[in-house]
Amino acid sequence: LKLRAISFSNNSCYLPPLRCPAVAHFEPHDGSPECYLIHGGRTPNNELSSSLYMLSVDSRGCNRKVTLCCQEKELVGDVPSARYGHTLSVIHSRGKTACILFGGRSYMPPTERTTENWNSVVDCPPQVFLIDLEFGCCTAHTLPELTDGQSFHVALAREDCVYFLGGHILSSDCRPPRLIRLRVELLLGSPVLTCTVLHEGLTITSAIVAPVGYHEYIVFGGYQSETQKRMECTYIGLDDVGVHMEPREPPQWTSEVTHSRTWFGGSLGKGSALIAIPSEGNPAPPDAYHFYQVNFQKEQDGEASTQGCSQESTDFEDSAPLEDSEELYFGREPHELEYSSDGEGDTYNEEDEEDESQTGYWIKCCFACQVDPNTWEPYYSTELTRPAMIFCSRGEGGHWVHAQCMELPESL
Repeated sequence: LKLRAISFSNNSCYLPPLRCPAVAHFEPHDGSPECYLIHGGRTPNNELSSSLYMLSVDSRGCNRKVTLCCQEKELVGDVPSARYGHTLSVIHSRGKTACILFGGRSYMPPTERTTENWNSVVDCPPQVFLIDLEFGCCTAHTLPELTDGQSFHVALAREDCVYFLGGHILSSDCRPPRLIRLRVELLLGSPVLTCTVLHEGLTITSAIVAPVGYHEYIVFGGYQSETQKRMECTYIGLDDVGVHMEPREPPQWTSEVTHSRTWFGGSLGKGSALIAIPSEGNPAPPDAYHFYQVNFQKEQDGEASTQGCSQESTDFEDSAPLEDSEELYFGREPHELEYSSDGEGDTYNEEDEEDESQTGYWIKCCFACQVDPNTWEPYYSTELTRPAMIFCSRGEGGHWVHAQCMELPESL
């Protein structure tokens, strides 16, 4: 497992480290560039975000150095409240493109908070938010078929339909095996939303979805109860008729995976996924994880299979910790890595790095900047006593930098 820090373009906004945000992949469509949409999530300070970020590749250096551009999309109208554990899907209807936001949890309303339940969370109302990516206009829709809010479900989109699978309802503490089909028609006037609830889903939360074909997926991982992981695999195919689900033989999980209490991960694309298992012990090692790569192959008849699933464990304990917002990596395709211009394979030459002394983004401050303790204001903290991001008000408009890069003492 190779980890490499990335850089952001000068016009990028600050992307805080988020936990359980809603992430959607926006493929190139009608001239629009490929990007990732990130909404909501929890910060390490347990604050909830309501921002929508658009993350795209800005440039690629000669030494496979990737520069990202992160822009915050301003939302107007019925703006979704801050939440986490929800889903964000991209749909296409009648030549138009929009995003569907559904589910999630948030803190209790301020009027209902007391000293005892100040940090208590509740499911967000079962509303469907339709977001116009071009203008940032949001509209909230209440459907009679959706009576309960839910979180940590799976959302699969095909054209103008989104399928919501699994999820947890906090009010009743249950994981109903239901399947929700939402169809959105983007008409010239107001959109038309049609919802159908099918009781033929899966009892699962926090699952991992690995695409294995054109609108074909393998759903695995997650939990089927509060204390029990779901070890089975399910094939899901979306077509013009509807959704098709079939059980698949799970891979031969290793003993570490089987006996672990928690696991999480994500898709690596092209029938591959990454699973992380926190190391356990007494005392538990700090920031130590084991990573497993699971590969789903294709049989001759075109259906997905879990044959030959390979799992390679990598101990993350000896790796250098990542700074805030350095946990993202946009990699190249295998053929791009093999025939890259530097001709040095996968070696990383520090001398090929560009001069970052003038960008003013998560790096050392410029030499002309005069550090004054009275002009530095904490913006985002991962620890109570050390601000991770600080704002230098000197210069044209100021800029954000890392406190660690400035080598500032904790007292300052």
